[in-house]
Amino acid sequence: MNPKNVLVLFGGTSPEHEISMASAASVIGSLGRHNVIPIYITKSGKWLLYDGKLDNIQSIDWERFGTPAILSPDRSNKGVLRIVGDKVKIIPVDIVFPVLHGQDGEDGTVQGLCQLAGLPYMGCGVLSSALAMDKALAKMVAKGLKIPQGEYLVFQREELMDMEPALKKIRYKLGYPCFVKPAVGGSSIGITKAKNKQEVKEAIALALNYDNKIVVEKFIQGREMEVGILGQGAGAEASVVGEVIPDGEFYDYDAKYVKPGSKTPIPADLPEETAQEIRKYALEIFRGIDGRGMARVDFFVNETGKVILNEINTVPGYTNISMYSKLWEASGVPRQTLIDRLLELALEQ
Repeated sequence: MNPKNVLVLFGGTSPEHEISMASAASVIGSLGRHNVIPIYITKSGKWLLYDGKLDNIQSIDWERFGTPAILSPDRSNKGVLRIVGDKVKIIPVDIVFPVLHGQDGEDGTVQGLCQLAGLPYMGCGVLSSALAMDKALAKMVAKGLKIPQGEYLVFQREELMDMEPALKKIRYKLGYPCFVKPAVGGSSIGITKAKNKQEVKEAIALALNYDNKIVVEKFIQGREMEVGILGQGAGAEASVVGEVIPDGEFYDYDAKYVKPGSKTPIPADLPEETAQEIRKYALEIFRGIDGRGMARVDFFVNETGKVILNEINTVPGYTNISMYSKLWEASGVPRQTLIDRLLELALEQ
């Protein structure tokens, strides 16, 4: 691939801001010969462009040294508008690489902006991004595809003004422990493993801080597996399967990014037929949401060896410790090659 002007969007207004920063640092470090146009989005939603050295983007004082810049939705511009005082300069863009986790980045919003701008962008489109981001809707797609998944309930905020009916339903249909999650979100933020009625009440209150809709899932006793997807349509491929052994009760935010004790053996110690089944279901859900580019799909394997879908993530973490790139490295695709392939897939749109 010839060198391209790659706009990297990172930061963002979601609770996953810091993870986005770490992912972007890794992505920028892997873009090699390409010309990187870095735009940092502050937690309040301000867009800033920096044209200095990018050795450590997390140490840059963006508010001081960044200049306002926006991605123009006008297709005649095909680029970023850098604003300095009363002057505007157009910086040409060939490809957009959104490294935005969570709301207003992973959910189809930025993808829609890229489509308005007429620019190719890395990753899933508007619909597939929105479907995968909403755990309740993704579960509906999986159900239609007859992919095994655990029992769950979905509640809107207004249904929880009086929690008692919901609590009763959770107790009798799902039992304890159960997992309470915001329907929209990632990096395990706002997720609780609740072991009794009081903990469920507290978990619901926490989840409602992040979304107006929550998903409550039946606890599944089993091993946690992850697989990476790369490609589009019939050409999409699944990586080897990796296992997550969390340093804690489950693979929450601390276990992923703070505690040093979590382990991720790749490939997972599984019978080959089980690994093949995981890859098969991962490709089915990816194609079912009309995915393209990349995704990471998470599963459980229970005590009887049954494979159960957990969720699909269309903008998985890309930090130095994140599973997606490690899964592909173990599959024979080094990080630099993976980045180039993702850019090629964007151009193929």
